[in-house]
Amino acid sequence: MPHSPTHYVALGDSISIDDYSGGPGRGGASLLFANRDEDFPDWRGRDIRTLDPEARFALLATDGATSRTLLDVQLPRLAAVPVRPTLLTLTIGGNDLLGAYGDTRAAADVVTRVRSALDRALPELAALVGSSDRLVVGTVYDPSDGTGDAGRLGLPPWPDGVRMIGELNEAIRDAAVRHGAVVAEIAERFHGHGLMAGDPARREARPAQRGLWFCNVIEPNAWGAGGVREAFWAAVRPPG
Repeated sequence: MPHSPTHYVALGDSISIDDYSGGPGRGGASLLFANRDEDFPDWRGRDIRTLDPEARFALLATDGATSRTLLDVQLPRLAAVPVRPTLLTLTIGGNDLLGAYGDTRAAADVVTRVRSALDRALPELAALVGSSDRLVVGTVYDPSDGTGDAGRLGLPPWPDGVRMIGELNEAIRDAAVRHGAVVAEIAERFHGHGLMAGDPARREARPAQRGLWFCNVIEPNAWGAGGVREAFWAAVRPPG
């Protein structure tokens, strides 16, 4: 049988992009495709391109993307890609929730809207890749590390914020399970790498403090991109 190269497509929001982690090739999805050995020597050889030197990669995730962006912009762009994807990752929902920040009732509506968007998108994506273990959906992290201390993040207080992130993640997990997708537990990987590790509001893409995975409050820095990649890798290649 002739070899069919891997065609990896990353969809979603800034959790997946390169912009905040230091430039092209340094975001979480990019690291899954091709590790930066100089930054992550322990990950040498653990990437898609090493496993399949003929693999291709398309980064369709965009900064500020919401569930509406996914449905109205990214899915049509994906349909126009000439090569059928064999692996898809998706990070979505965080910007939807951020748009309702401080309003718990509106945030509950957002969770419902994200669940509905996933119910529309995931069957289409699953049909494209043709295998349930080739479609990966990431959860949304909490820069407060579960403390809810919005003041230290430079944000107005929102006592229900941590709970609403949890409800959003439960909606993401539920939709993934119902549609046969695999969950990348980004939220779990990032716990302890926000306020517990330093100041997530710092702007540096590559701080000396490698335990801090955030910049600009809500974005993954270079080391956070490594954490996103870890979550994707664990979902795509589980132990054993």
